[in-house]
Amino acid sequence: MAKQNVAEQFVDILVRAGVKRMYGVVGDSLNPVVDAIRRDSAIDWIHVRHEETAAFAAGAEAQITGRMTACAGSCGPGNLHLINGLYDAHRSMAPVLALASHIPSSEIGLGYFQETHPDRLFAECSHYSEMISSPQQMPRVLQTAIQHAVGRSGVSVVTLPGDVADQAAPEKSVETAIVTSRPTIRPGDAEIDKLVEMIDAADKVTLFCGSGTAGAHAEVMEFAEKVKSPVGHALRGKEWIQYDNPYDVGMSGLLGYGAAYEATHECDLLILLGTDFPYNAFLPQKDVKIVQVDVRPENLGRRSKLDLAVWGDVRETLRCLTPRVRPKSNRRFLDKMLKKHADQLEGVVKAYTRKVEKHTPIHPEYVASVLDELASEDAVFTVDTGMCNVWAARYISPNGRRRVIGSFSHGSMANALPMAIGAQFTDRERQVISMSGDGGFSMLMGDFLTLVQYDLPVKVVLFNNSSLGMVELEMLVAGLPSYGTTNKNPDFAAVARAAGAYGVRVEKPKQLAGALKDAFRHKGPALVDIVTDPNALSIPPKISAEMVTGFALSASKIVLDGGVGRMVQMARSNLRNVPRP
Repeated sequence: MAKQNVAEQFVDILVRAGVKRMYGVVGDSLNPVVDAIRRDSAIDWIHVRHEETAAFAAGAEAQITGRMTACAGSCGPGNLHLINGLYDAHRSMAPVLALASHIPSSEIGLGYFQETHPDRLFAECSHYSEMISSPQQMPRVLQTAIQHAVGRSGVSVVTLPGDVADQAAPEKSVETAIVTSRPTIRPGDAEIDKLVEMIDAADKVTLFCGSGTAGAHAEVMEFAEKVKSPVGHALRGKEWIQYDNPYDVGMSGLLGYGAAYEATHECDLLILLGTDFPYNAFLPQKDVKIVQVDVRPENLGRRSKLDLAVWGDVRETLRCLTPRVRPKSNRRFLDKMLKKHADQLEGVVKAYTRKVEKHTPIHPEYVASVLDELASEDAVFTVDTGMCNVWAARYISPNGRRRVIGSFSHGSMANALPMAIGAQFTDRERQVISMSGDGGFSMLMGDFLTLVQYDLPVKVVLFNNSSLGMVELEMLVAGLPSYGTTNKNPDFAAVARAAGAYGVRVEKPKQLAGALKDAFRHKGPALVDIVTDPNALSIPPKISAEMVTGFALSASKIVLDGGVGRMVQMARSNLRNVPRP
């Protein structure tokens, strides 16, 4: 048997750790590793057109599967292109192993062609970033990197000079055990005792849920029923907590809707469950006691002053907590918030539902509503940052099977298409829909060719208003005229067809449903270029200044108060138990 080189050993360890794919762009310093992957049937090399796409795709695959995924870039500019996608994966708590190949080891520190210092550059967007200097060092460094990525749910970066990758691996390398899954964490008895005491003493309890409630839907519902608590959520908590939820009062934050803000401010006790919600201006500053439950202790108390910090994952905490709290019988606060939630949703939904089927250019709210109705029950939606975030937050209905992922913490443009690539590779039969804005799509449009190259059946639904809509909104809020926000776009459907994919352009509302159905039926990649109203946000519903709470700049609240799709029906259905006068 031929002796392994370091690159082959590196790939073997990745395979043992459960990595199925490595996304990247080939290059000279990376060649030994890519060649090792070529000869290993257990792992695939996914050739993308830009390394930023590689990192976004790896992060998306990790979020969909819960498994560590890998990406790679060649020396200097190649691996530097990874950095934005790695920032996103890290802030999304996606376990990703990034390989930054490096210049020849003998030239490091001498100003060599394409020289950078990856082990320093990636330190801020990773839990672990280290350079391998010798074959003997590689197995332990890679194992440590894997355990950081998996154990702390984030990015690890390994820098590997190309000449070291090509050297012979040590003959007697020890195959140590590799951590590939995380344990559950239970809070201490003292924290549970104190939390029980606080809940029993409170008359009005509100739960505010984030992505840390993944896998804990049943436990949250059981607890909410026992203490008669309204349940609000952050954007990243929407897909995990909003469905089958008779206690739902909507979402708080810049894209918020419904009564979540009121429920968090009018309670006696606010319990933050698995959320690192970044907008502390939307959290109560006084008169409300706050408890935070989080599996990451560094998140505890960094957004608001806490009366109790509980270190533990949400499901295990609630399993300990629910049997011990006294059941509450008074529903007055819960019912008040449910009614307020339904009333607020009905008050704003009318602004964008009158005659939308006839409005040209097409209302983007109408597009999102039709998309929600036609998409599969287990669809994966990847969402561009900007106004697509608004439409997804307000119109895409979670059901426990759908997934909605985006750059919700890092807030990067151009994320939807690359994330769709990673999501689709996990299951070619599952419907994956990229909700792309024209600004974000055109930024990394080259990787539409990746869909064609691999015949990935991603459906790109392009909200094409020929502008950077969210930036225009930000300028409006600041009292500035919009400037530099207009895009001169091609016919994107024609571009898709020229690339070898299915493409259709929609300019009238009556064409929309048929075009989406045809694209969804198409077996390969498809793009639906929908010309949407660039002035949609400039035609706000009538709203008084008194209705604006929690947002320092009221103009943004006005333009964000659009429709909220099927959530009105969901809210009204939750009122069935509210006593009628």
